Formats: sequence, C-alpha cells, structure tokens
Amino acid sequence: MLKGWLRKFDEAIEAPDGTQLNTLREAVAYLAETVPKSERDMPAVTTAAEILTYAAERGIAWMFLARMAVLKALHRHEVLQFNPDAKEHHWGKRKLKRDQ
Repeated sequence: MLKGWLRKFDEAIEAPDGTQLNTLREAVAYLAETVPKSERDMPAVTTAAEILTYAAERGIAWMFLARMAVLKALHRHEVLQFNPDAKEHHWGKRKLKRDQ
C-alpha cells in the first residue's frame, strides 16, 4: 500500500480539461497549476488543499473526503439548478390495504 502523497484515489478524478488525477500528489499539483492566484483563497480551494494534506499525512480514512473536496474545488463555479419539472416522489403517499 502506497503512503503519503503517492496514495491513490479509489476512482480517478477527471478534471474539466480531461486530465486524470490518480494520486494525492497529482491532485494538489493540478490545483496549484490551474487555480488562478485570485481564487486560491476561495473556501472550496483551501478546504481541498487542507484535506489533501490530511489524507497524505494521517491515513486512508481521509481519501474519500479528499476526493470530494477536489471535485468541489474543480467545479467551484458551477451552480446547481433546481428542476421544477422533476418527477414527483412517492414519499408520504403509502397506500394501506384497507384504503384500496
């Protein structure tokens, strides 16, 4: 098992430009190269750097959080849209046998 910055993600992260990030070292180097200096203080970027460091120094338990933080930092400008036409959920609409 690899340790430190050579530790691999369970599943490679695909960056918006198509680059595959397999290890912690690749992820932190990619963020350092691609994030403009004016955006390095953004919470998503600083959190990703901090959690990548934790994953390298502390242990394998941090790898999942590191992957999520890198994805959040890579997609920091994307806004999630609410879709009002989405399918209705069935929650709370159970049918009992007596009501049929």
